[in-house]
Order: sequence, then C-alpha cells, then structure tokens
Amino acid sequence: MSASNTELPAFLRRPQAMQLFIDGRWTPAASDRVFATFNASTGEVLAQVAEADAQDVHRAVVAARAAFEGPWSRFKPAERQAVMLKLAELVDRHYDELATIDSLNMGGPISRTVLGRTRAVNLLRFYAGLATSMTGSTIPNSQEGQPFSYTLKEPVGVVGAINPWNGPIGLAIWKLCPVLASGCTMVLKPAEQAPLSPLRLAELCMEAGIPPGVFNVVTGMGDAGAALAEHPGVDKIAFTGSTEVGQKIVRASAGNLKRLSMELGGKSANIVFADADLELAVRGAAMAVFGNSGQICSAGTRLYVQRPIYDEFVERVAAFAGTLRVGPSLDPQTQLGPLVSREQLDRVMSYVSIGREQGARAAAGGSRPNGPQYGEGYFVQPTVFADVHDDMRIAREEIFGPVVAAMPFDDINEVVRRANDSAYGLAGGIWTRSLSTAHRVSTRVRTGTVWVNCYQVLDPAVPFGGYKMSGYGRESGVEHMNEYLQTKAVWIRTE
Repeated sequence: MSASNTELPAFLRRPQAMQLFIDGRWTPAASDRVFATFNASTGEVLAQVAEADAQDVHRAVVAARAAFEGPWSRFKPAERQAVMLKLAELVDRHYDELATIDSLNMGGPISRTVLGRTRAVNLLRFYAGLATSMTGSTIPNSQEGQPFSYTLKEPVGVVGAINPWNGPIGLAIWKLCPVLASGCTMVLKPAEQAPLSPLRLAELCMEAGIPPGVFNVVTGMGDAGAALAEHPGVDKIAFTGSTEVGQKIVRASAGNLKRLSMELGGKSANIVFADADLELAVRGAAMAVFGNSGQICSAGTRLYVQRPIYDEFVERVAAFAGTLRVGPSLDPQTQLGPLVSREQLDRVMSYVSIGREQGARAAAGGSRPNGPQYGEGYFVQPTVFADVHDDMRIAREEIFGPVVAAMPFDDINEVVRRANDSAYGLAGGIWTRSLSTAHRVSTRVRTGTVWVNCYQVLDPAVPFGGYKMSGYGRESGVEHMNEYLQTKAVWIRTE
C-alpha cells in the first residue's frame, strides 16, 4: 500500500521543497541544498527538505534572540497563556493531518498516532496554566539592618531543541510548551528522518499569534544539530536522543556553559512476579516493547520473569506477538508499522542475528514479514528472545526495535541487582498483586520512572527523565518549567 498524491495532506502536496522556517517565514537553505525524506511504509520519497548548515542555524538563533529581547518579552503571562490556548485549539483541529504526516514519515500506525491528540492538546493547556503561575519568593535574612530580599523567576533565553524521529509532533510540542510558558524562544532541529510535522507546527504557531522568531525550525543533518549545540547565542539545549550524541552535546556546550536537559537512551527492566495478573502482564509486557515498533527510549526490553511462571509467560508473550498485525502505517488495522528507515531496519536485524549467534532462541519473530503488501518498506516482525543471559548484547545494548529479551529470576534481591546492572536508568516496570513487593522494588531500582501494573503511562503534570546514562533534567510537571527559568536574587536596603 502506498499513499497516492491525492491521499497526502495538502501540506505535503506542495510542488517545491520544504523550506526552513526562520523568523516567521519560509526560507531556503543558504546553500540551496535539499535532502529526501521517505515514506517508511514504501521506501518512496515523500518530500524534499531544505538542508540547513551552520549559516542557517546562525540566522535562526539571531531571529530567536531578537524575538526574545523584542516583542515576545513584552507579552504578559496572561498573553502567553492566551496564544498557547489558541495553539492548543489549532493543534486539536489539525491533529488528523499531523498524525497522518507522522505515520507516513516515521511509520507509526495511524491507529496509534491519532491517539496523540489528547496528550498534545493537554500538554499545551497544562503549560498554559503554568505561564501565569511562575512565582519567586520573599526570603527572611539575617543580615544587619535586615535588607529586603526576594527572588525572581526569569526565562533562560534562547533554547536549542534537538529531537529524534520516533515521535516528531509529540516531541516538538513537548519541547515547545515550557519555552512558550516561560517566555523563552526556540530553534528546533528535528531529526532528518522525520522532519515534516514540526514544520507544519510552525505554521500553526504563527496562526495562533506567536510572534515571528519565537519558534524556528531548521531541518538538516547532524552538522546542523552540532552547530546549534555549539552556538554561543544559545542559552540552553534540550535534547532527546542517543546517549552517544548526548555526550557530544555535553562537550559542545562547554563554550558558553549552556544549560542542558537531556533524555537519552534506555534499556529498561520490566519485572513480572509470579503473583501477577498474567492476562494484564502479558499484554503489558509485550506492548512495553512492541508499541511504536520498539522505537521508544523507555521500552521495557529486558523482561525479567519469576522462574515458576517463566516458560508459560514467555510462551504467552510469543503467542501474543504472533497476533499483532504488521502493516503499512495508514492501514487502520495495522498494529505495528514499519521502522523509520532502512538504516534502522538494518540495525535491528543485525541485533536479531547477534542474539542468535550468542545463543538466544527466537520464541517469536526474528525475521522480516513476507508478502507483497510489505514491498520495500522497513518492516520487521515483533521478536521475543528466550534463553537470554544478562551479558548478551541484546540484553545490554539499546536496539530501538521490536525485540524483547526474556530472562528468569528467583527473588527480589536478585532481580533488583540485575535490573540495576545497566548503564541506563530511564524507566522500568513491575507486575505484581503485592503492594509490598511493588513498594520494595520501586524504591530500590535506579530509574527515573517506575510503572506498576501498567507501562508507558505519561501525563503533563508528572515529571519524566532518567538516571545514569539515560540523562538528566526532567520533562513535564513543574520540574520541567524550572529547566527553562533562572532564579535571580534581589536585595533592597530600605533604611
């Protein structure tokens, strides 16, 4: 199945290449270079997109600085709130279009991408509320004469945001919300594999009344992201992506000591105890990995199952995997769409081969699906590996595909030790009917999020972020706003 030109959203039917969005205007790259972005279900070119370089990034940063110091700085909190609420209305109205663009570009099934509407709109509305609730504090001090002392909360300034390809519109909105609420401005560099929906979001921002230069989008390759991370006019970098790239950003930020918040890789442990509700846990453990075709940093890819139920549980997860419908992203019956690119497909299949070579057994999947409907798309079957050991590469390295490594355990102390024996610490899951077990394990695993009898649940009010090599800083909640604010202390002698 391929999307014909008449099925494409109007935004994608433009005859010219997609341009950069800088200072409220469409503009070509300074070099006039473009690159192709693809339909993940067919491998066909979906659009040509402007390829930004350091000169374009500089133009965008200059525009963001001018907006920060100019018209945007004169917006009162209630005015920022109003344009955010208007943007929420526009996102809600156009979300089917945004979801379709993402399904075509990165392969998420349309049945899944359309479900992002509620979260996207709720994020904008939640942060709109925070726009009018930022407060400093008055602080008693012990100095001679007791001068008056208080604090102010002020926006950090120009923010550079660098996003991955696994949730283009959702991640763009997640990054944009605290920027708008705090009074910062942004230059967004989306992933080159899926750059299209953030460009459409830029148009909606202008329609909502957000001034030119507040939200800029520069599409391009890794060198554009590096230029943004290094730019001395950027006050903060907000990054979601691999740990390896995150380390490069840390080094690049040293020039002007940028503030950083980074949500990086994961290899999350999903722990199933023998007393768990197995019907709930089987589906939960499977979709903790297979959702979004495994392309989620917090995917529960290390599946630890208590030994008395291990064989039965693995068999049931494998059977469940076999029921999932793999297919083109715009088919409403599809449950698992393609991976985002040929490169990612090759990476995932190489890990499947590594798993077999190291002695793991594929209880389900382990190959690409056959059939004319798959064509040149980037499809892979949901894969369940059994007979896995902790030192195998499929149990230690982030695959970013629908591949789960199942391992038995005997008791709490053992599984906590093994779960924590990872460079990562983004998230994890626990499946048990025992509240005592849930509390004991939740307090001992070193991860930023723990889900009990559920998985991948997010809310705008609840912070999300990692421990260890999974990054630092938090997204969502009041904690997220603090990442975009400076605290200024003011002393006033009154005598």
